[in-house]
Amino acid sequence: MRGRLLCPADDGRSVAVIDDGLLEIGPRGRITAVGPAPADCPLAETRPGAVWLPAFVDTHIHFPQTRVLGSATGPLLDWLQRSVFPEEARFVERAYAEAVADEFCAALVAAGTTTAAIYSASDPGATDALFAALDRWGLRARAGLTLMDRGAPPVLCVPAERALPAAEALVERWHGHDDRLFFCVTPRFALSCTPKLLAGAAALAERHDLWIQTHISENRAEIEATRAAFPAHADYLAVYADHGLAGARTLLAHCIHLDDGGWDRLAEHGCAVAHCPDSNFFLGSGQMSLAAAVKRRLRVGLGTDVGAGRSFSVPRIAAAAYDTARLLDDTQSAEALLWHATAGGARAMGLDDRIGRLAVGLDADLVAIDLPAHMKERAPERGALFDALLFRHDAGPVGAVYVRGRVPASGRSA
Repeated sequence: MRGRLLCPADDGRSVAVIDDGLLEIGPRGRITAVGPAPADCPLAETRPGAVWLPAFVDTHIHFPQTRVLGSATGPLLDWLQRSVFPEEARFVERAYAEAVADEFCAALVAAGTTTAAIYSASDPGATDALFAALDRWGLRARAGLTLMDRGAPPVLCVPAERALPAAEALVERWHGHDDRLFFCVTPRFALSCTPKLLAGAAALAERHDLWIQTHISENRAEIEATRAAFPAHADYLAVYADHGLAGARTLLAHCIHLDDGGWDRLAEHGCAVAHCPDSNFFLGSGQMSLAAAVKRRLRVGLGTDVGAGRSFSVPRIAAAAYDTARLLDDTQSAEALLWHATAGGARAMGLDDRIGRLAVGLDADLVAIDLPAHMKERAPERGALFDALLFRHDAGPVGAVYVRGRVPASGRSA
């Protein structure tokens, strides 16, 4: 492929620009060469007027909330009761889960996202349907059965005696499938789990060497309720740490209301962070300090958090991260945020040895973004290019998407 290439670095938050680059992909879908096109290059520009970059990585998204995206029914705990739980109860019907799974995968591809950390429903059949759809579409994911045995309608609460064996069966069927799909242990959050389920989740992760994903410190009412539910633990993070759920393979979403000590302990545990600024705005939860995480060298990716997040577009989330930083008197460049949307997300999910950059040996998971008309005729200045990709929401649609050098399949006909 020949065109303008954006190449995130592997050692920081910078992105190199090759105005006339050549990207070569081998038969197994891995990048075999990348660099400036030679002066006598016979290949014409692959997609005139577009810029090529690694496909986007969404580090936090909820599959069963696809159809309630944008439901404005209150702050976090009220929103869960009014919008989310009634919708997630429908996922006990396999046919419904299958239909939404295809919608979900189509929305990811349309947004240029090929890798995601996904929360499924608490129903094992719905989770199996999600993995099957991801497989048909050829996407990558760390996804898991959402573990919850209290704090929700009975149809959603699955006791540890049923949930953990169901998770084991899903691990056996899907974990490591095609080296793209991985089971991720997924307690919804501390409030939805009894100590027995949290301990069982940690044991499951240790037994199979699995990643863990959950929420932390999103909403002040949630934090107070967690303190009341777990009085023997020092704080929210300690609930997870004391149950064996905080470590280098733990991906924590939101992290809004952490003080310096909390951030320090998060770094000590080696956890990764999913920054979800759009849903934080929508539910009025607060603003996470990206600077606090970066200062401590934490791995940080961006999460759409659909359905509290209002878009499947990771670049829109990057724009919301910029807005959040401005409100916190922080400075985040479009270049650095684009890095978090690609290489940073891959690193946060432990997949940076496979995706997230345009580099020899990595898989060719790519997206082409069409630039605004006035930028197609001559190369824009670096800053203007990054600004256009992240902040011009009505310009620059996703023009092409590839996973391992191939166009993702489309649903049931694949």
